[in-house]
Amino acid sequence: MEKEGQSLEEPEEVNWKELMEYYQCKGKIGSIKLKFRLFRSWLLQFLASISPSSNLTVIFQRARGVKIGRHVFIGPNQLIDLVYPHLVTIEDYVSMGYGMIFAHSNPTNSKEIKKFYYPRKVAPVCLKRGAWLGAGVVVLPGVTIGENSVVGSYSLVTRNVKPYTVVGGNPATQIKELKPFKKVNQ
Repeated sequence: MEKEGQSLEEPEEVNWKELMEYYQCKGKIGSIKLKFRLFRSWLLQFLASISPSSNLTVIFQRARGVKIGRHVFIGPNQLIDLVYPHLVTIEDYVSMGYGMIFAHSNPTNSKEIKKFYYPRKVAPVCLKRGAWLGAGVVVLPGVTIGENSVVGSYSLVTRNVKPYTVVGGNPATQIKELKPFKKVNQ
């Protein structure tokens, strides 16, 4: 039984419409193009996840649309958002083990939760220069990890991390601050 104010559409239809609108696709041709785009993203993500080299992983992730700087290390099995990879930015000198980075969250099949409590969220994620994410880290949409920050293994990052900060836990909380290193002129 539908609650008042809910549509009669099935959740899969609502999700597909949202994606079609986001990517400005219309009609059957647009639907086919979007399906191809999502398949391509999945295929490149798969190749990145099994790559024996971080350099190849970076190449595959860039091909998906992830913005990646120089001297970046991405460990095997790192999942970067399959639907919105272009919303993820990884700056220079970032290092990360396996984990997950999400630029969106979506309670796909509960119409009530989606409509009244937690609608689809799509927001950019940025890993600033020199950030280090340990193994098993999960980063949620809209989060920025500050410059030269450290995220402990198996942490869930739900909000921004200040530069030069060590965080850890579920949800990740500050453990300590790091002092920026200043070069001495020689």
